[in-house]
Amino acid sequence: MNFLEPISLTAIAQIVWPLCRIAAFFGSMFAISSRSIPTMTKTLSAFAITLCMLPNIPDLAPNTEPFSVYGILITIKEVLIGLALGMVTLFVSQAFIIAGQAVAMQTGLGFASLVDPVSGTNTPVVGQFFTVLCTLVFFSINGHLLFFNLLMDSFTTLPMGSFIPTQSLNDLMFFSGSMFKAGLAMSMSAICTMLVVNFTLGVMTKAAPQLNIFSLGFAISMIVGISVLTFSLGAFMSNFTNNFNDLFSTACSLVGRDCSDILH
Repeated sequence: MNFLEPISLTAIAQIVWPLCRIAAFFGSMFAISSRSIPTMTKTLSAFAITLCMLPNIPDLAPNTEPFSVYGILITIKEVLIGLALGMVTLFVSQAFIIAGQAVAMQTGLGFASLVDPVSGTNTPVVGQFFTVLCTLVFFSINGHLLFFNLLMDSFTTLPMGSFIPTQSLNDLMFFSGSMFKAGLAMSMSAICTMLVVNFTLGVMTKAAPQLNIFSLGFAISMIVGISVLTFSLGAFMSNFTNNFNDLFSTACSLVGRDCSDILH
């Protein structure tokens, strides 16, 4: 009966190692990794997705020991690949959260904050508003299905036992820096508008010192800020589309796949 042991271990590893990658992806994916979703729900969802993807996952090399040093190394690699793909999806909303924080600080709305269900930290209400919009648009365009498809293809381009190329990791680090540039670019209109408003209030204070600039300026700043935020919503979809295309291209290069046919 000893000949059944390697067969059983290989069969178990055929399920456990894909589950490690998929569960790590669920644990760091945008919206799905939210703390408001129970852990048991995410675990069962990862297991169900694993069973659905299992027929399309390439088989392991025979006699692969899951409890050996090499098997533990494969487990670590699978978890890291899933975490990397999941962290890429988080950049969908982070650029808009940065833009919302910049707008909130300039308009005086920064004092109103809520707990972000994704990160668990306090963020301004403006950032929460953009997060809700990103979540709705992300699921409405089936962004989660695109990433599930990419996750399934990653088992072909990055078979179990392999790892992400170094160049792809460098591209990911570079893209994480471009997230801040995208956030500042989206909030530039509010920053420039509030600069003009603050300059005007400063001239008014110098010309008429008897004006109560603190009470008057705060109200004007909030009204102008809300107006600018309302007008900037018209460019939300174009900004989201550009950011999502760049993000998905980065995710495709991370797993070594050309996704131009999917995006276009």
